[in-house]
Amino acid sequence: MAASALADRDAWLRLANTPGIGAVTVERLLARFGHPQAIVDASDHALKEAGVSAPARAALAEADPAYLAAARDWLAADASHHFITRDEARFPAALADLDPVPPWLYGLGDLDLLDTPAIAIVGSRNPSHAGRAAAKEFGQALATAGFVVVSGLASGIDAAAHEGALAARGMTIAVTGTGLDRVYPAANRHLAREIAESGLLVSEFPLGTQPARANFPRRNRIIAGLSVATLVVEAARASGSLITARLASSAGREVFAMPGSIHNPLARGCHQLIRDGAKLVETTEHIIEEIAAVLPGYHREHVSSAQEDSDEANEGRDAAPTAADPLLEAVGFDPVRLDTLVARTGWRADEVSSRLLILELEGRIKTVAGGRYVRNS
Repeated sequence: MAASALADRDAWLRLANTPGIGAVTVERLLARFGHPQAIVDASDHALKEAGVSAPARAALAEADPAYLAAARDWLAADASHHFITRDEARFPAALADLDPVPPWLYGLGDLDLLDTPAIAIVGSRNPSHAGRAAAKEFGQALATAGFVVVSGLASGIDAAAHEGALAARGMTIAVTGTGLDRVYPAANRHLAREIAESGLLVSEFPLGTQPARANFPRRNRIIAGLSVATLVVEAARASGSLITARLASSAGREVFAMPGSIHNPLARGCHQLIRDGAKLVETTEHIIEEIAAVLPGYHREHVSSAQEDSDEANEGRDAAPTAADPLLEAVGFDPVRLDTLVARTGWRADEVSSRLLILELEGRIKTVAGGRYVRNS
């Protein structure tokens, strides 16, 4: 890398690692100073006039040389380690529709995936059995159809979508809310390694960044921005997935939502999206039919249905999450038979029957027509 390019990269890295200097501030500073090195070299007075807070000015002035050295070492350690900025040709053009535009991205894996049409799949961290299965099926089907599957590496729907894409030997991008040298949740470390090997991990956050609540809306806007469409599989009314959907809509992207039982709390966010104009989805074809027209050159050669309308998926789609009782989780809000519960839990029929009786006495489930069971709302 030429000396001038190295200097530019170092200036960007200093800005990226300065608390209090994010996308909005960088936008304003570039408009005033024109170049990242000019921002770094600016006087305290000039930065103050540009609206940079006192803590951010102090952090920029006292930038830790050890961090910069560690970042350089990370980038040099492997050809799959990347740091790209908004002034580079390889920066994804799709992110230009976001407001504000991310100033930089760290990457781990194959950067070429940023130039391939992508569809986001997002939803609950605690989905039903069928919701998780549907996310995996859609991930697999969309990857088979040639799309990059984008999600956030979270537990639940995100992880299932990534797993589906990997199962199809397809392409997937995980956008993280931490530095790329961290994995959150830790249970997804193996999944993150698989994605790094055959897909791409990206983050707006510098190395060493730990998970924090404020990070995830920023992550969500990148998920929305990288994708031509966003599918919400299961989401409660207060879900962060609805933020992703709103950001996608604001950026002019298509938004799709999967319906569910009116008794399932995890369907209510999707139903709200549909009332607000999102397109109802039952198969992968519903998505591809809508977006193929806006993707010139896209060939629908290997499209397969997610088949989420199979009997088994429909029976379990609306099971609400609970870590306390796996049988209660398996019952769901739609009527289900004893043999189905035996299959879902792997328990013996007498064990399931005994536990169902206890749950019914506790008022947590009830029996309905046909000897089936359903959760109380």
